[in-house]
Amino acid sequence: MINRRKVLLTGGSRGIGKAIYEELHNDFDVISPSRKELDLSSLKSIESYFKDHNNFDILINNAGINIIKDIESILDNDIQDINQINLIAPLKLIQNCVQHMKNNKQGKIVNISSIWGIRSKEKRTLYSVTKFGIIGQTKALSRELGEDNILINAICPGFTATDLTMESLSKDELQKIEAEIPLKRLANPSEIAKSVKFLISDDNSYITGQTIVIDGGYTS
Repeated sequence: MINRRKVLLTGGSRGIGKAIYEELHNDFDVISPSRKELDLSSLKSIESYFKDHNNFDILINNAGINIIKDIESILDNDIQDINQINLIAPLKLIQNCVQHMKNNKQGKIVNISSIWGIRSKEKRTLYSVTKFGIIGQTKALSRELGEDNILINAICPGFTATDLTMESLSKDELQKIEAEIPLKRLANPSEIAKSVKFLISDDNSYITGQTIVIDGGYTS
């Protein structure tokens, strides 16, 4: 029996994360913990999780939150919450996964950023801080981990047709967004998932430290 590579995927219960799980689970051993098992808002929960789980070959940091507020409405708790889940937790997960990867002299890490980590818009200060930051982590760690054959990349999805997106947009808002995208449609979550699969596959042996934007040309 061939040993399948073990993947830790956060935020795999819905949206892009669910599409990633569905794309990968036939070819990889994908572990996508519930919040009860791994609470990214708690450093203690992260520490506890890795006492029993420490042999991941691949890490996909997909989970995240978005807080949309103007600058004068941002609370201290907002800053702490979004930085913990979107920026600190992914770094802690990487810290806990890299030793096994180093021991095997190979590993793959994918961080899910956003087009709002490439550019931004009004009321996205908190979100963009974290999504620009995760790209910075990706670039820095590609330099540090390359000698151990650990490849790390960031993917920046644009507007994607998840259930949450479709429920939160009116028909008029959706039509306006689609009109601004050169391909005139939102991404399908499976299109993001397929790109993740390529980056963690054996077909990717030399791409690392890159920021891959999947937005139908929106930021062009």
